[in-house]
Amino acid sequence: MSKVDKLLKEYSKSHQNWTNKVIHYFCVPLIMLSIIGILMNITVGKVNLALVAVILVSIYYLFLSRKYFAFMIILFTLMYFVNLYIANRTNLLFFSIGLFAISWIFQFVGHKIEGKKPSFLEDLLFLLIGPLWVAKSLFRLK
Repeated sequence: MSKVDKLLKEYSKSHQNWTNKVIHYFCVPLIMLSIIGILMNITVGKVNLALVAVILVSIYYLFLSRKYFAFMIILFTLMYFVNLYIANRTNLLFFSIGLFAISWIFQFVGHKIEGKKPSFLEDLLFLLIGPLWVAKSLFRLK
């Protein structure tokens, strides 16, 4: 079994309840979108921290799986452009902070319903595995 398969299997142990799964299917991508939005507001010189974060996370995904890497690059690109769209219509930072907070509240409600702690409380690495688990679940990636 590959490393990514082991991580996904471990992550799924605390995501068995249907309601918790559905909450994660919506909230994990919204959290990703909001993090990118927040980081787009932070620049060091001319370097946008959202791009730096996406590159670093993508490198990690590349080492786990080329298939997930390719999928996530497409998703990150889409999310970046969605954030640009939002930024043209409202204050991206405030919108992203609000979306982040609301999404995390739902995530914790989902885990309360599940009756299991979030995986990242055991290992912060699972914050990066959650998006792969959603991708695998929704898009049948193998």
